Amino acid sequence: MNFEFAAPTRIIFGEGRLADVPKIVSVMGSRALVVEGRSGRAESLVRQLGDVGLATTTLQVSSEPTIALVEAGLAQARRERCDVVVALGGGSVVDAGKAISALLTNDAPVRDYLEVIGKARPLANRAAPFIAIPTTAGTGAEVTRNAVLMAEDEQVKVSLRSPLMLPAVAVIDPELTYSIPPSVTASTGLDALTQCIEPFVSPNANPLSDAVAREGIRRAAGALRRAYRDGADVDARRDMAVASLCGGLALANAKLGAVHGFASPLGGMFPIPHGVACARLLPAVAEINVRALRARTPSSPALERYDEVARVVTGKHTASAEEAARWLRDLVEDLGVPTLSAYGVRDEDVARVVGAARQASSMQGNPITLTVDELEEALRVSI
Repeated sequence: MNFEFAAPTRIIFGEGRLADVPKIVSVMGSRALVVEGRSGRAESLVRQLGDVGLATTTLQVSSEPTIALVEAGLAQARRERCDVVVALGGGSVVDAGKAISALLTNDAPVRDYLEVIGKARPLANRAAPFIAIPTTAGTGAEVTRNAVLMAEDEQVKVSLRSPLMLPAVAVIDPELTYSIPPSVTASTGLDALTQCIEPFVSPNANPLSDAVAREGIRRAAGALRRAYRDGADVDARRDMAVASLCGGLALANAKLGAVHGFASPLGGMFPIPHGVACARLLPAVAEINVRALRARTPSSPALERYDEVARVVTGKHTASAEEAARWLRDLVEDLGVPTLSAYGVRDEDVARVVGAARQASSMQGNPITLTVDELEEALRVSI
């Protein structure tokens, strides 16, 4: 058996570990670009970085990171002679910081490195030191080797991807997630669960990705409803932070599937939060994958994987793959996730979205190649 497993050089996990960041950054560089969201949480971190002698400049990411935003941030970082990048925020913030750190040491235009719409040119040089500090428990971007960017002209989300852009350090402090509102807890948490399940049933799975995916599924299944109902449930928040980390490690090494294949064009065409798109499609894709596998490849190991998912999430030793899909559908409803139609997706959009989704790189990790009719069914029942 041959496989590779990519992970950041260092993962730091635990309540209060945000306090370690200034010391970490100080040994990596002298001038930091701090990428932040709209929460204002980075203000204190910037002061602390200054206290240890670091010069800082900040970049705010208020929505999905676009190519133009990354280009502007890159120009700012070069102008200020930054040699280290720190990102404190959700997945969009972390992806923006990751892309900027990668491009700081590589000179070609951004689009040359992008998949789908660009040349997918490989990075020649390792990214500048990058410290990722997630404030949500969902994307796992703190441990992945790609950054998802919005290509506004093409209305699609695409990836900049390379093993040379893995964060140098990921600092996961569950305390940063305590104040997340229920709706964001639900959508990001379901994204984390999706990113554990899809790599687990992927044909690219390996023993190490299986181990982290199993742990993530177990923790998310037990904690997500609790974190949604009571944001102050410290144990649930910690388990969701672990699940998110597991999902990032799993997807970086075993790829994703049709759920994320859909999420990319949906996020480009409509104002749908990534986690919402994944949440709504997860049960439908699971159900259709299982049906297609039973009909066309009944000996596929992915069916046994779905059976295992069902046993973990339901707690029933005899649960079948079909029960996993039903449990996921009930979970999405319990967490009040909006339908895709709430963001403007209509039946007449199905063919266009499916056409784009079939080109998405994430489709390569689906356990079976779904037909156009099957993909259209999955999308329609999610609208």
